[in-house]
Amino acid sequence: MDWNNIQNFLSNIVFAILLFTMIIYWVNLSFLNSINNLSKIGNYCSILANIVLFFILCSRWIVAGYFPLSNLYESLLFLTWTLLTLYLYIEYKTKSKLIGAILIPVALLVNGFANLTLSTEMQKASPLVPALQSNWLMMHVSMMMLSYATLIIGSLLCILFLVISNYQDIDFQSINNSSLPFSNVLFNYYELKLFSPSDEISELGKLKLLYSLDNWSYRIIGLGFPFLTIGIIAGGVWANEAWGSYWSWDPKETWALITWLVFATYLHSRLIKGWEGKKTAILGSLGFFIIWICYLGVNFLGKGLHSYGWVS
Repeated sequence: MDWNNIQNFLSNIVFAILLFTMIIYWVNLSFLNSINNLSKIGNYCSILANIVLFFILCSRWIVAGYFPLSNLYESLLFLTWTLLTLYLYIEYKTKSKLIGAILIPVALLVNGFANLTLSTEMQKASPLVPALQSNWLMMHVSMMMLSYATLIIGSLLCILFLVISNYQDIDFQSINNSSLPFSNVLFNYYELKLFSPSDEISELGKLKLLYSLDNWSYRIIGLGFPFLTIGIIAGGVWANEAWGSYWSWDPKETWALITWLVFATYLHSRLIKGWEGKKTAILGSLGFFIIWICYLGVNFLGKGLHSYGWVS
């Protein structure tokens, strides 16, 4: 039994499921008031894709004998699985159809890049290089992947905030003066009003949706930042064990530091300066692009100590 072929086939199945799910969510968003069951179908498909990905990662772990984060292909699968897991939790808490509509395409692109761009040789499980034969592999790489997934979602919500607000400054004080019911968690009702322009409370619904997006992006980035910090620290300890130095200004290390500084600035501006809305959304949106440069962009350089992460 060739497990590499089975895993690659299942990964392609995940791609097909995610493509179908994305179409479902977009159609549902376009006909928000007339089709109510499509979002459930999309949710079930996402759960199925998540289960298949979990099986792929677990079988790869068992067959290869090490945590499946030793190369770019495995990290892409793990990132896709993490994105789906976080998205399913957030959608469960918010009941929002927007979440799937913006996150499923990202998961689809990540999975598609792993399956369609990387060569067959890069997709195969292979013996660990000496630098990866360490107990720090699971701690460092898993924390970095968790941070990437969490921060990507938070940053996407910041971008969505800017798009819906049309890049305008938003005054959230009027929400407190409204007599309409409001919850910081459930904003599906106000999302519905956003897509019903004829409704007399659509503007207030839009405002409350923006408030929820701002709140959730803050929560999620606040969760992802400690993961990133732990991942960088663990990487430093591992680097000292493997290369004799805690920090070498490797391209990966440099961009990880830049990513950390961007999101540290975001959190500082909210906690210390009291910023919210447009200003912090701009910082969070910048972080979205910085993450991809850190994770994939420097991989195309082909230079540095993280040689097992480069795209060949």
